[in-house]
Amino acid sequence: MKPVFSAISAPLREVIFLPMTHCSHANLELLPERKETLRCRHCHLTIAADEIGEDGYCPECFDATKARRADFEKITHDSGKVRYRCEDCGALIESA
Repeated sequence: MKPVFSAISAPLREVIFLPMTHCSHANLELLPERKETLRCRHCHLTIAADEIGEDGYCPECFDATKARRADFEKITHDSGKVRYRCEDCGALIESA
């Protein structure tokens, strides 16, 4: 049996396709804004900038190879959108 999808668009500006449920999304939880995130260029670990130690090296690379690599790229999350999660069905909803 193929899943049936519905489009939820009001009052959102973009359409989000979700599996059809009988949920009215009445119990929404506001999700916090994402912190500044860094990605290791070697192992691709993503980590919050404030979780990196004082030495500034990747903990995953250090655990795996004992190499103290500090080569990170900054990932920006400046979308300006507010995200919600329905507590009843778990759907993620973004506003414009």
